[in-house]
Amino acid sequence: MAFTLTSETTNGVAWITLVGELDASVAGQLRDAVLEATNAQVTRLILDMSTLEFMASAGLRGLVFARQKMGSDVDIYIVGAHDAVLDTITMTGFHHSVFMVDEYDEGAS
Repeated sequence: MAFTLTSETTNGVAWITLVGELDASVAGQLRDAVLEATNAQVTRLILDMSTLEFMASAGLRGLVFARQKMGSDVDIYIVGAHDAVLDTITMTGFHHSVFMVDEYDEGAS
């Protein structure tokens, strides 16, 4: 499945939806979206992975980049990650740096 990314920023929250397969050939799109969110000075980054089927190590590097660029003051939520993607995230310990949720609740703090 081809990769697509959509992003939207509203009221200090950036929402990035990842669809398909995130590998080295498209990882730059995630990096660009993270930079846009950083420039918008968001307080929360939502990464919707509910339709992401596969994530290569380049995708994981994109997540690490997001954590570094956003800094500790920005909460990052990974939403709806499927088992294959979730395994990659948890095996590396990255899940300790973000909030892992099945669904995003706008009232979450």
